[in-house]
Amino acid sequence: MATHDSVLELVGDTPIIRAHRLDTGPCTLYLKLESQNPGGSIKDRIGMSMIEAAEQRGDIKPGDTLVEGTAGNTGIGLALVAQQKGYRLILVVPDKMSREKIFNLKAMGAQVLLTRSDVAKGHPDYYQDMAERIARETPGAYFINQFGNPDNPAAHEFGTGPEILQQMADAGGVDAIVFGCGSSGTMTGLSRCFATQSPHTELILADPVGSILEDYINRGAIVEKSASWMVEGIGEDFLPSIADFTRVKKAYAISDKESFLTARELLAKEGILGGSSSGTLLAAALKYCREQTTPKNVLVFVCDTGNKYLSKMYNDFWMLDNGFLEREQTGDLRDLILRPFAARDTVVVGQNDLLITAWQRMKLYDVSQLPVMDGERIVGIVDESDVLLHVYGDESRFREPVSTAMVSKLDKVAVHAPIESLLPVFDRGHVAIVMDGEHFLGLITRIDLLNFLRRRVQ
Repeated sequence: MATHDSVLELVGDTPIIRAHRLDTGPCTLYLKLESQNPGGSIKDRIGMSMIEAAEQRGDIKPGDTLVEGTAGNTGIGLALVAQQKGYRLILVVPDKMSREKIFNLKAMGAQVLLTRSDVAKGHPDYYQDMAERIARETPGAYFINQFGNPDNPAAHEFGTGPEILQQMADAGGVDAIVFGCGSSGTMTGLSRCFATQSPHTELILADPVGSILEDYINRGAIVEKSASWMVEGIGEDFLPSIADFTRVKKAYAISDKESFLTARELLAKEGILGGSSSGTLLAAALKYCREQTTPKNVLVFVCDTGNKYLSKMYNDFWMLDNGFLEREQTGDLRDLILRPFAARDTVVVGQNDLLITAWQRMKLYDVSQLPVMDGERIVGIVDESDVLLHVYGDESRFREPVSTAMVSKLDKVAVHAPIESLLPVFDRGHVAIVMDGEHFLGLITRIDLLNFLRRRVQ
């Protein structure tokens, strides 16, 4: 195995795997693992291309400040290159970005500024407009501008495209390729490459429901953004200036739910941990494959690693909260319990456990209250306020048992009570303890009720 002088030498030359357990109709589906780039996504390619091209032109030099608006992975690609080459990096990101990506960016030294994800281009808080304004107001700053930077598609025209054709040569070439579009660099670069080197290859776009691009490709219509979507990194509410859609044959609109479930299927069946947009692309690729009547070689990108989404689409509770996983409905208050006690999903503490143990479990599981159990019987509840009031002024009390701080007068609600019976409990600042006779079923909080009501609207 060769040795390398820099992590940047590992960008590109990502492997391709043939799918074996997915239903691909008459087609053979190949998965290009862009998740194997050192920054974990296909955006490492353009991060390096845009910075190195600017260096070659003399636009920037080490020590300068770079500014960009990004939904996540471009930021990580830029942060990787900026860190290695000695640039200061300011990134403006929409607030729907996963926590893992934000932690990743900050750990690499980038300055991260969060902004709203519910506004469109032209609004001062829109992440691209905000980034451009910061670059303009920061002396000597260089605005990367992935959406208008020709060095973005160049990374794929002269890098990714030829790489795919070389890798797929022994398999008989590639008849169709499925990709997503954010800044449009991947699509535009591959389109230019295949126009000359593999003109028979069909270009297929995967687009989140709510984006305008599927309408534009399939019906030639430019419509207003119809909704926001939770898949990160792809989909748009405008046509990027570097975009070239002329060779895109067809587009598929994929919902968030289908995207997330398909990504989870990819892991379950092929052992590949892909991100949210990878689920969108794979769902579109499977639709395309199953529609074909003759065998074809189809390639789809696994755009990034699912390690960045463990708190979201690979978290069953997050998926349930958002209505993306179904649970058997009972028609009573059990439908509102996110973590049922019978399934051992409820985070609990024993009455003889130490208060420091209760505090550690609250922190670990990101909950603010714990049922206190004596075997299968609930005997109390302890929340952050109970712990704080008990230990304030004498931190040694963290070593006292939970029973010394818990509340034993409980707000119990019968499982068959109407939802309205929860409101007085919440009005008292408590959580509802749902009981079936003497059996503890779980807790219902304000956010559980809000999520339940929101799911009914969806």
